Amino acid sequence: MAGGAFVAPGSGKKYEGGVTCFVIVTCLVAAMGGLIFGYDIGISGGVTSMDSFLKRFFPSVYRKEHETRDDDNMYCKFDSHLLTLFTSSLYLAALVASFFSSTVTRLFGRKISMLFGGLVFFVGAIFNGAATNIAMLIVGRLLLGVGVGFANQSVPIYLSEMAPAQIRGALNIGFQMAITIGILAANLINYGTAQIKEGYGWRISLGLAAVPALMITIGSFFLPDTPNSILERGHPEQAKRMLQKIRGTDNVEAEFQDLVDATEAAKKVEHPWKNILQPKYRPQLVICTMIPFFQQLTGINVIMFYAPVLFKTLGFGDNASLMSAVITGVVNLVCTLVSVHSADRFGRRILFLEGGVQMIISQIIVGILIAINFGTRGVGELSKGSANLVLFFICAYVAAFAWSWGPLGWLVPSEICPLEIRSAGQAINVSVNMFFTFVIGQFFLSMLCHMKFGLFLFFAGFVVLMTICVFFFLPETKNVPIEEMNRVWKAHWFWGKYIPDDAVIGNQTYTA
Repeated sequence: MAGGAFVAPGSGKKYEGGVTCFVIVTCLVAAMGGLIFGYDIGISGGVTSMDSFLKRFFPSVYRKEHETRDDDNMYCKFDSHLLTLFTSSLYLAALVASFFSSTVTRLFGRKISMLFGGLVFFVGAIFNGAATNIAMLIVGRLLLGVGVGFANQSVPIYLSEMAPAQIRGALNIGFQMAITIGILAANLINYGTAQIKEGYGWRISLGLAAVPALMITIGSFFLPDTPNSILERGHPEQAKRMLQKIRGTDNVEAEFQDLVDATEAAKKVEHPWKNILQPKYRPQLVICTMIPFFQQLTGINVIMFYAPVLFKTLGFGDNASLMSAVITGVVNLVCTLVSVHSADRFGRRILFLEGGVQMIISQIIVGILIAINFGTRGVGELSKGSANLVLFFICAYVAAFAWSWGPLGWLVPSEICPLEIRSAGQAINVSVNMFFTFVIGQFFLSMLCHMKFGLFLFFAGFVVLMTICVFFFLPETKNVPIEEMNRVWKAHWFWGKYIPDDAVIGNQTYTA
Protein backbone atom coordinates (compact mmCIF):
# COMPACT_ATOMS: atom_id res chain seq x y z
CA MET A 1 0.00 0.00 0.00
CA ALA A 2 1.17 3.51 -0.65
CA GLY A 3 0.77 4.58 2.92
CA GLY A 4 3.96 2.86 4.14
CA ALA A 5 4.81 -0.24 6.12
CA PHE A 6 3.84 -1.60 9.48
CA VAL A 7 5.22 -4.31 11.65
CA ALA A 8 2.82 -7.19 11.82
CA PRO A 9 2.04 -8.22 15.37
CA GLY A 10 4.54 -10.71 16.63
CA SER A 11 6.69 -10.48 13.52
CA GLY A 12 9.68 -8.75 15.13
CA LYS A 13 12.53 -10.75 16.63
CA LYS A 14 12.05 -11.24 20.36
CA TYR A 15 15.10 -11.09 22.61
CA GLU A 16 15.47 -12.56 26.08
CA GLY A 17 15.26 -10.31 29.12
CA GLY A 18 12.87 -7.62 30.16
CA VAL A 19 12.60 -4.08 31.39
CA THR A 20 14.90 -3.58 34.38
CA CYS A 21 15.03 -0.82 36.97
CA PHE A 22 18.64 -0.25 35.97
CA VAL A 23 17.82 0.59 32.35
CA ILE A 24 14.91 2.85 33.36
CA VAL A 25 17.05 4.79 35.84
CA THR A 26 19.93 5.20 33.38
CA CYS A 27 17.56 6.37 30.64
CA LEU A 28 15.86 8.86 32.97
CA VAL A 29 19.24 10.28 33.99
CA ALA A 30 20.39 10.52 30.37
CA ALA A 31 17.11 12.14 29.32
CA MET A 32 17.97 15.06 31.60
CA GLY A 33 20.12 16.21 28.69
CA GLY A 34 16.87 17.58 27.29
CA LEU A 35 16.56 19.96 30.26
CA ILE A 36 19.31 22.25 28.99
CA PHE A 37 17.71 22.47 25.54
CA GLY A 38 14.23 23.06 26.94
CA TYR A 39 15.33 25.59 29.53
CA ASP A 40 17.04 27.67 26.87
CA ILE A 41 14.05 27.53 24.52
CA GLY A 42 11.77 28.75 27.29
CA ILE A 43 14.03 31.35 28.89
CA SER A 44 15.05 33.44 25.88
CA GLY A 45 11.58 34.67 24.89
CA GLY A 46 10.68 35.69 28.43
CA VAL A 47 13.94 37.53 28.98
CA THR A 48 13.63 39.44 25.69
CA SER A 49 10.20 40.69 26.80
CA MET A 50 11.57 42.13 30.08
CA ASP A 51 11.95 45.91 30.03
CA SER A 52 15.07 45.89 32.22
CA PHE A 53 16.84 43.52 29.81
CA LEU A 54 15.76 45.47 26.70
CA LYS A 55 16.71 48.81 28.26
CA ARG A 56 20.23 47.58 29.07
CA PHE A 57 21.11 45.67 25.91
CA PHE A 58 18.58 46.66 23.24
CA PRO A 59 17.58 50.28 23.99
CA SER A 60 16.26 50.92 20.46
CA VAL A 61 13.72 48.09 20.84
CA TYR A 62 12.79 49.38 24.30
CA ARG A 63 12.15 52.89 22.94
CA LYS A 64 10.16 51.50 20.01
CA GLU A 65 7.95 49.48 22.35
CA HIS A 66 7.24 52.32 24.77
CA GLU A 67 6.80 55.09 22.20
CA THR A 68 4.14 53.17 20.25
CA ARG A 69 1.26 55.33 18.98
CA ASP A 70 -2.28 54.07 18.43
CA ASP A 71 -1.75 53.88 14.67
CA ASP A 72 1.60 52.04 14.84
CA ASN A 73 1.94 48.61 13.28
CA MET A 74 1.75 46.04 16.10
CA TYR A 75 3.31 43.37 13.88
CA CYS A 76 6.63 45.27 13.77
CA LYS A 77 6.87 46.19 17.44
CA PHE A 78 9.87 43.97 18.25
CA ASP A 79 11.50 43.78 14.80
CA SER A 80 15.27 43.83 15.50
CA HIS A 81 17.91 41.55 13.97
CA LEU A 82 20.25 42.18 16.91
CA LEU A 83 17.54 41.08 19.35
CA THR A 84 16.84 37.90 17.38
CA LEU A 85 20.60 37.23 17.14
CA PHE A 86 20.59 36.87 20.94
CA THR A 87 18.17 33.97 20.58
CA SER A 88 19.36 32.41 17.33
CA SER A 89 23.15 32.52 17.82
CA LEU A 90 22.89 29.50 20.13
CA TYR A 91 21.49 27.36 17.34
CA LEU A 92 24.17 28.38 14.88
CA ALA A 93 26.79 27.20 17.39
CA ALA A 94 24.81 23.97 17.96
CA LEU A 95 24.78 23.38 14.19
CA VAL A 96 28.59 23.55 13.98
CA ALA A 97 29.06 21.58 17.22
CA SER A 98 26.85 18.72 15.99
CA PHE A 99 29.43 17.74 13.36
CA PHE A 100 32.25 17.56 15.91
CA SER A 101 30.03 15.80 18.44
CA SER A 102 29.31 13.08 15.88
CA THR A 103 32.99 12.08 15.89
CA VAL A 104 33.30 12.36 19.68
CA THR A 105 30.17 10.25 20.18
CA ARG A 106 31.47 7.53 17.86
CA LEU A 107 35.11 7.42 19.03
CA PHE A 108 34.76 8.09 22.77
CA GLY A 109 31.20 7.04 23.54
CA ARG A 110 27.83 8.62 24.17
CA LYS A 111 28.61 9.30 27.83
CA ILE A 112 31.66 11.51 27.15
CA SER A 113 29.70 13.54 24.63
CA MET A 114 26.93 14.21 27.19
CA LEU A 115 29.47 15.09 29.89
CA PHE A 116 31.29 17.58 27.66
CA GLY A 117 28.02 19.15 26.51
CA GLY A 118 26.91 19.71 30.11
CA LEU A 119 30.21 21.32 31.11
CA VAL A 120 30.27 23.76 28.18
CA PHE A 121 26.61 24.67 28.75
CA PHE A 122 27.44 25.41 32.40
CA VAL A 123 30.20 27.86 31.40
CA GLY A 124 27.83 29.54 28.91
CA ALA A 125 25.20 30.00 31.63
CA ILE A 126 27.75 31.77 33.86
CA PHE A 127 28.70 34.10 30.99
CA ASN A 128 25.07 35.01 30.33
CA GLY A 129 24.15 35.54 33.96
CA ALA A 130 27.15 37.85 34.48
CA ALA A 131 26.87 39.66 31.13
CA THR A 132 27.64 43.38 31.06
CA ASN A 133 27.50 43.91 27.30
CA ILE A 134 26.21 42.37 24.06
CA ALA A 135 29.53 40.61 23.38
CA MET A 136 29.34 38.65 26.67
CA LEU A 137 25.73 37.74 25.91
CA ILE A 138 26.57 36.38 22.46
CA VAL A 139 29.69 34.51 23.65
CA GLY A 140 27.59 32.93 26.38
CA ARG A 141 24.92 31.97 23.86
CA LEU A 142 27.53 30.39 21.57
CA LEU A 143 28.86 28.28 24.46
CA LEU A 144 25.31 27.23 25.33
CA GLY A 145 24.92 26.22 21.67
CA VAL A 146 27.97 23.96 21.80
CA GLY A 147 26.49 22.26 24.87
CA VAL A 148 23.12 21.79 23.17
CA GLY A 149 24.79 20.41 20.03
CA PHE A 150 26.66 17.73 21.97
CA ALA A 151 23.69 16.79 24.18
CA ASN A 152 21.20 16.60 21.31
CA GLN A 153 23.61 14.42 19.34
CA SER A 154 24.33 11.89 22.08
CA VAL A 155 21.22 11.63 24.30
CA PRO A 156 18.69 10.30 21.71
CA ILE A 157 21.23 7.71 20.48
CA TYR A 158 21.99 6.68 24.08
CA LEU A 159 18.30 6.20 24.87
CA SER A 160 17.58 4.23 21.68
CA GLU A 161 20.52 1.90 22.28
CA MET A 162 19.82 1.25 25.96
CA ALA A 163 16.06 0.71 25.71
CA PRO A 164 14.40 -2.64 24.91
CA ALA A 165 12.53 -2.49 21.59
CA GLN A 166 9.08 -2.78 23.17
CA ILE A 167 9.48 0.43 25.23
CA ARG A 168 12.08 2.24 23.15
CA GLY A 169 9.54 4.90 22.17
CA ALA A 170 8.50 5.66 25.74
CA LEU A 171 12.07 5.85 27.09
CA ASN A 172 13.36 7.88 24.14
CA ILE A 173 10.48 10.32 24.52
CA GLY A 174 11.88 10.94 28.00
CA PHE A 175 14.26 13.31 26.18
CA GLN A 176 11.32 15.34 24.85
CA MET A 177 9.70 15.18 28.29
CA ALA A 178 12.83 16.74 29.75
CA ILE A 179 12.71 19.44 27.05
CA THR A 180 9.11 20.29 27.96
CA ILE A 181 9.94 20.32 31.70
CA GLY A 182 12.82 22.69 30.94
CA ILE A 183 10.51 24.97 28.93
CA LEU A 184 7.88 25.06 31.68
CA ALA A 185 10.47 25.66 34.41
CA ALA A 186 11.91 28.54 32.36
CA ASN A 187 8.45 30.07 31.86
CA LEU A 188 7.69 29.91 35.58
CA ILE A 189 11.10 31.38 36.46
CA ASN A 190 10.60 34.20 33.96
CA TYR A 191 7.20 34.97 35.46
CA GLY A 192 8.76 35.16 38.92
CA THR A 193 11.88 37.14 38.02
CA ALA A 194 9.85 39.66 35.99
CA GLN A 195 8.27 40.77 39.29
CA ILE A 196 11.66 41.87 40.71
CA LYS A 197 11.45 45.67 40.82
CA GLU A 198 15.21 46.25 40.98
CA GLY A 199 15.56 45.04 37.37
CA TYR A 200 18.05 42.18 37.78
CA GLY A 201 15.53 39.38 37.25
CA TRP A 202 16.92 38.62 33.79
CA ARG A 203 20.30 37.74 35.37
CA ILE A 204 18.63 35.12 37.57
CA SER A 205 16.70 33.71 34.60
CA LEU A 206 19.83 33.36 32.46
CA GLY A 207 22.13 32.25 35.29
CA LEU A 208 19.83 29.47 36.48
CA ALA A 209 20.59 27.63 33.22
CA ALA A 210 23.61 26.39 35.20
CA VAL A 211 21.30 24.14 37.27
CA PRO A 212 20.18 21.77 34.46
CA ALA A 213 23.76 21.91 33.13
CA LEU A 214 25.05 20.59 36.46
CA MET A 215 22.35 17.92 36.53
CA ILE A 216 23.33 16.41 33.17
CA THR A 217 27.06 16.83 33.87
CA ILE A 218 26.94 15.01 37.21
CA GLY A 219 24.42 12.48 35.92
CA SER A 220 26.43 11.56 32.83
CA PHE A 221 29.57 11.13 34.96
CA PHE A 222 27.90 8.19 36.70
CA LEU A 223 26.15 6.72 33.66
CA PRO A 224 27.40 3.54 32.00
CA ASP A 225 27.98 3.60 28.26
CA THR A 226 25.74 1.60 25.92
CA PRO A 227 26.65 -1.97 24.85
CA ASN A 228 26.64 -0.77 21.24
CA SER A 229 29.18 1.96 21.98
CA ILE A 230 31.40 -0.29 24.14
CA LEU A 231 31.42 -2.93 21.39
CA GLU A 232 32.09 -0.30 18.73
CA ARG A 233 35.22 0.70 20.67
CA GLY A 234 36.53 -2.88 20.83
CA HIS A 235 35.51 -4.30 24.23
CA PRO A 236 33.20 -7.26 23.50
CA GLU A 237 33.26 -8.89 26.95
CA GLN A 238 32.50 -5.61 28.70
CA ALA A 239 29.73 -4.94 26.17
CA LYS A 240 28.18 -8.35 26.82
CA ARG A 241 28.24 -7.84 30.59
CA MET A 242 26.56 -4.45 30.16
CA LEU A 243 23.89 -5.97 27.90
CA GLN A 244 23.23 -8.68 30.50
CA LYS A 245 22.91 -6.02 33.19
CA ILE A 246 20.46 -3.80 31.33
CA ARG A 247 18.32 -6.75 30.14
CA GLY A 248 18.33 -8.49 33.53
CA THR A 249 19.34 -11.92 32.18
CA ASP A 250 22.50 -13.84 31.27
CA ASN A 251 20.84 -15.24 28.14
CA VAL A 252 21.49 -12.38 25.70
CA GLU A 253 23.24 -14.38 22.97
CA ALA A 254 20.75 -13.55 20.19
CA GLU A 255 20.73 -9.81 20.83
CA PHE A 256 24.46 -9.70 21.43
CA GLN A 257 25.14 -11.52 18.17
CA ASP A 258 23.06 -8.98 16.30
CA LEU A 259 25.10 -6.21 17.94
CA VAL A 260 28.32 -7.97 16.96
CA ASP A 261 27.13 -8.36 13.36
CA ALA A 262 26.19 -4.68 13.24
CA THR A 263 29.53 -3.67 14.73
CA GLU A 264 31.47 -5.79 12.23
CA ALA A 265 29.56 -4.12 9.41
CA ALA A 266 30.27 -0.73 10.95
CA LYS A 267 34.01 -1.42 11.17
CA LYS A 268 34.15 -1.87 7.41
CA VAL A 269 32.93 1.70 7.06
CA GLU A 270 35.88 4.09 7.20
CA HIS A 271 33.96 7.21 6.26
CA PRO A 272 30.38 7.25 7.67
CA TRP A 273 29.73 10.69 6.13
CA LYS A 274 30.63 9.35 2.70
CA ASN A 275 28.81 6.09 3.31
CA ILE A 276 25.48 7.64 4.24
CA LEU A 277 25.32 9.05 0.70
CA GLN A 278 25.25 5.53 -0.77
CA PRO A 279 21.91 4.41 -2.29
CA LYS A 280 21.37 1.69 0.34
CA TYR A 281 21.21 4.38 3.04
CA ARG A 282 18.93 6.66 1.02
CA PRO A 283 15.88 6.10 3.30
CA GLN A 284 17.84 7.05 6.43
CA LEU A 285 19.45 10.08 4.74
CA VAL A 286 16.11 11.41 3.53
CA ILE A 287 14.21 10.80 6.77
CA CYS A 288 17.04 12.20 8.97
CA THR A 289 16.88 15.35 6.83
CA MET A 290 13.14 15.57 6.24
CA ILE A 291 11.93 15.15 9.82
CA PRO A 292 14.02 17.92 11.48
CA PHE A 293 13.34 20.24 8.50
CA PHE A 294 9.61 19.80 8.83
CA GLN A 295 9.74 19.84 12.65
CA GLN A 296 11.01 23.41 12.57
CA LEU A 297 8.72 24.46 9.70
CA THR A 298 5.72 23.59 11.88
CA GLY A 299 6.50 27.00 13.40
CA ILE A 300 6.64 25.58 16.93
CA ASN A 301 9.65 27.61 17.96
CA VAL A 302 7.78 30.78 17.03
CA ILE A 303 5.63 29.90 20.04
CA MET A 304 8.35 28.47 22.28
CA PHE A 305 11.01 31.16 21.68
CA TYR A 306 8.81 34.19 21.42
CA ALA A 307 5.59 33.29 23.25
CA PRO A 308 5.80 36.25 25.67
CA VAL A 309 6.86 38.60 22.85
CA LEU A 310 4.11 37.26 20.57
CA PHE A 311 1.41 37.57 23.23
CA LYS A 312 2.69 41.05 24.11
CA THR A 313 2.52 41.99 20.42
CA LEU A 314 -1.11 40.82 20.32
CA GLY A 315 -2.01 43.14 23.18
CA PHE A 316 -1.65 40.92 26.26
CA GLY A 317 -0.16 42.86 29.20
CA ASP A 318 3.34 42.20 30.55
CA ASN A 319 2.27 39.69 33.21
CA ALA A 320 -0.52 38.30 31.04
CA SER A 321 1.93 37.55 28.23
CA LEU A 322 4.27 35.69 30.58
CA MET A 323 1.37 33.81 32.17
CA SER A 324 0.09 32.81 28.73
CA ALA A 325 3.55 31.40 28.00
CA VAL A 326 3.32 29.41 31.25
CA ILE A 327 -0.06 28.03 30.15
CA THR A 328 1.33 26.86 26.79
CA GLY A 329 4.28 25.34 28.68
CA VAL A 330 1.92 23.33 30.91
CA VAL A 331 -0.03 22.13 27.85
CA ASN A 332 3.25 21.14 26.19
CA LEU A 333 4.36 19.08 29.19
CA VAL A 334 1.04 17.34 29.83
CA CYS A 335 0.46 16.43 26.19
CA THR A 336 3.96 15.00 25.80
CA LEU A 337 2.79 12.36 28.29
CA VAL A 338 0.24 11.28 25.68
CA SER A 339 3.11 10.41 23.35
CA VAL A 340 4.95 8.52 26.09
CA HIS A 341 1.83 6.39 26.54
CA SER A 342 0.93 6.05 22.85
CA ALA A 343 4.11 5.83 20.75
CA ASP A 344 4.74 2.15 21.52
CA ARG A 345 1.06 1.26 21.70
CA PHE A 346 -0.41 2.87 18.59
CA GLY A 347 2.76 3.59 16.64
CA ARG A 348 4.62 6.61 15.33
CA ARG A 349 2.65 7.19 12.11
CA ILE A 350 -0.79 7.69 13.64
CA LEU A 351 0.59 10.31 16.05
CA PHE A 352 2.39 12.13 13.22
CA LEU A 353 -0.76 12.19 11.07
CA GLU A 354 -3.26 13.18 13.77
CA GLY A 355 -0.92 15.83 15.13
CA GLY A 356 -0.43 17.26 11.65
CA VAL A 357 -4.16 17.63 11.00
CA GLN A 358 -4.75 19.28 14.40
CA MET A 359 -1.87 21.73 13.86
CA ILE A 360 -3.19 22.72 10.41
CA ILE A 361 -6.65 23.52 11.75
CA SER A 362 -5.30 25.44 14.76
CA GLN A 363 -2.86 27.57 12.76
CA ILE A 364 -5.46 28.53 10.18
CA ILE A 365 -7.92 29.61 12.89
CA VAL A 366 -5.22 31.64 14.73
CA GLY A 367 -4.28 33.33 11.44
CA ILE A 368 -7.93 34.21 10.74
CA LEU A 369 -8.49 35.58 14.27
CA ILE A 370 -5.42 37.80 14.03
CA ALA A 371 -6.45 38.96 10.53
CA ILE A 372 -9.92 39.92 11.76
CA ASN A 373 -8.57 41.91 14.71
CA PHE A 374 -5.41 43.49 13.26
CA GLY A 375 -5.85 43.33 9.49
CA THR A 376 -2.85 44.05 7.26
CA ARG A 377 -1.95 47.37 8.92
CA GLY A 378 -1.40 45.84 12.36
CA VAL A 379 -3.71 48.36 13.99
CA GLY A 380 -6.34 47.17 16.43
CA GLU A 381 -6.71 45.23 19.64
CA LEU A 382 -7.96 41.89 20.85
CA SER A 383 -11.16 41.75 22.84
CA LYS A 384 -11.09 39.48 25.89
CA GLY A 385 -13.09 36.85 24.00
CA SER A 386 -10.80 36.98 20.96
CA ALA A 387 -7.69 36.84 23.17
CA ASN A 388 -9.02 33.74 24.92
CA LEU A 389 -9.78 32.13 21.55
CA VAL A 390 -6.25 32.86 20.26
CA LEU A 391 -4.76 31.38 23.42
CA PHE A 392 -7.04 28.31 23.18
CA PHE A 393 -6.07 27.49 19.60
CA ILE A 394 -2.40 28.16 20.22
CA CYS A 395 -2.67 25.66 23.08
CA ALA A 396 -4.44 23.19 20.75
CA TYR A 397 -1.58 23.64 18.29
CA VAL A 398 1.06 23.15 21.02
CA ALA A 399 -0.80 20.04 22.27
CA ALA A 400 -0.74 18.47 18.80
CA PHE A 401 2.97 19.15 18.42
CA ALA A 402 3.68 17.84 21.93
CA TRP A 403 2.30 14.37 21.21
CA SER A 404 3.56 14.11 17.63
CA TRP A 405 6.32 16.09 15.94
CA GLY A 406 7.95 17.16 19.19
CA PRO A 407 9.01 13.80 20.68
CA LEU A 408 8.85 11.78 17.45
CA GLY A 409 11.10 14.27 15.70
CA TRP A 410 13.90 13.08 17.98
CA LEU A 411 12.81 9.45 18.40
CA VAL A 412 12.46 8.33 14.77
CA PRO A 413 15.82 9.58 13.39
CA SER A 414 17.65 8.05 16.37
CA GLU A 415 16.15 4.58 15.85
CA ILE A 416 16.26 4.10 12.07
CA CYS A 417 20.01 4.19 11.31
CA PRO A 418 22.26 1.11 11.38
CA LEU A 419 25.31 1.37 13.65
CA GLU A 420 27.76 2.17 10.83
CA ILE A 421 25.99 5.45 10.01
CA ARG A 422 24.18 6.11 13.29
CA SER A 423 26.38 8.97 14.49
CA ALA A 424 26.39 10.56 11.04
CA GLY A 425 22.61 10.20 10.74
CA GLN A 426 22.01 11.76 14.14
CA ALA A 427 24.47 14.56 13.33
CA ILE A 428 22.47 15.31 10.18
CA ASN A 429 19.26 15.29 12.23
CA VAL A 430 20.70 17.70 14.82
CA SER A 431 22.42 19.98 12.29
CA VAL A 432 19.34 20.32 10.05
CA ASN A 433 17.23 20.94 13.15
CA MET A 434 19.63 23.56 14.48
CA PHE A 435 20.04 25.28 11.10
CA PHE A 436 16.33 25.80 10.62
CA THR A 437 15.89 26.65 14.30
CA PHE A 438 18.50 29.38 13.71
CA VAL A 439 16.70 30.59 10.58
CA ILE A 440 13.29 30.72 12.30
CA GLY A 441 14.76 32.29 15.45
CA GLN A 442 16.68 34.92 13.50
CA PHE A 443 14.00 35.96 11.03
CA PHE A 444 10.67 35.33 12.77
CA LEU A 445 10.15 38.87 14.06
CA SER A 446 10.97 40.27 10.60
CA MET A 447 8.67 37.69 8.97
CA LEU A 448 5.90 38.67 11.39
CA CYS A 449 6.46 42.33 10.47
CA HIS A 450 6.26 41.67 6.72
CA MET A 451 3.93 38.65 6.42
CA LYS A 452 1.64 39.69 9.29
CA PHE A 453 -1.16 37.17 10.00
CA GLY A 454 -0.13 35.33 6.82
CA LEU A 455 2.85 33.93 8.73
CA PHE A 456 0.57 31.45 10.50
CA LEU A 457 -0.91 30.36 7.16
CA PHE A 458 2.65 30.01 5.81
CA PHE A 459 3.52 27.51 8.55
CA ALA A 460 0.15 25.74 8.11
CA GLY A 461 1.06 25.15 4.45
CA PHE A 462 4.25 23.38 5.48
CA VAL A 463 2.32 21.22 7.97
CA VAL A 464 0.04 20.12 5.11
CA LEU A 465 3.09 19.16 3.03
CA MET A 466 4.83 17.28 5.83
CA THR A 467 1.68 15.35 6.78
CA ILE A 468 1.39 14.13 3.18
CA CYS A 469 5.07 13.13 3.19
CA VAL A 470 4.67 11.14 6.42
CA PHE A 471 1.65 9.32 5.02
CA PHE A 472 3.49 8.14 1.91
CA PHE A 473 7.13 7.83 2.94
CA LEU A 474 7.48 7.03 6.64
CA PRO A 475 7.02 3.35 7.61
CA GLU A 476 5.96 2.25 11.08
CA THR A 477 8.93 1.46 13.36
CA LYS A 478 7.31 0.58 16.69
CA ASN A 479 8.52 -2.62 18.41
CA VAL A 480 11.26 -3.23 15.80
CA PRO A 481 14.72 -4.02 17.29
CA ILE A 482 17.03 -1.17 16.39
CA GLU A 483 19.57 -3.38 14.61
CA GLU A 484 16.82 -4.94 12.44
CA MET A 485 15.34 -1.73 11.07
CA ASN A 486 16.46 -2.52 7.49
CA ARG A 487 13.71 -5.13 7.38
CA VAL A 488 11.12 -2.35 7.63
CA TRP A 489 12.70 -0.34 4.81
CA LYS A 490 12.93 -3.43 2.61
CA ALA A 491 9.18 -4.01 3.01
CA HIS A 492 8.24 -0.42 2.15
CA TRP A 493 6.58 0.28 -1.21
CA PHE A 494 9.04 3.05 -2.12
CA TRP A 495 12.21 2.52 -0.10
CA GLY A 496 12.42 -1.23 -0.67
CA LYS A 497 14.25 -0.82 -3.98
CA TYR A 498 17.18 0.88 -2.24
CA ILE A 499 17.80 -1.90 0.31
CA PRO A 500 19.92 -4.84 -0.95
CA ASP A 501 18.88 -8.33 0.11
CA ASP A 502 22.10 -8.90 2.05
CA ALA A 503 21.32 -5.89 4.27
CA VAL A 504 18.39 -7.78 5.81
CA ILE A 505 19.44 -10.31 8.44
CA GLY A 506 17.26 -13.21 9.51
CA ASN A 507 14.01 -14.53 8.09
CA GLN A 508 11.30 -12.56 9.87
CA THR A 509 9.07 -10.64 7.49
CA TYR A 510 7.23 -7.35 7.82
CA THR A 511 4.09 -6.45 5.95
CA ALA A 512 4.42 -3.54 3.52
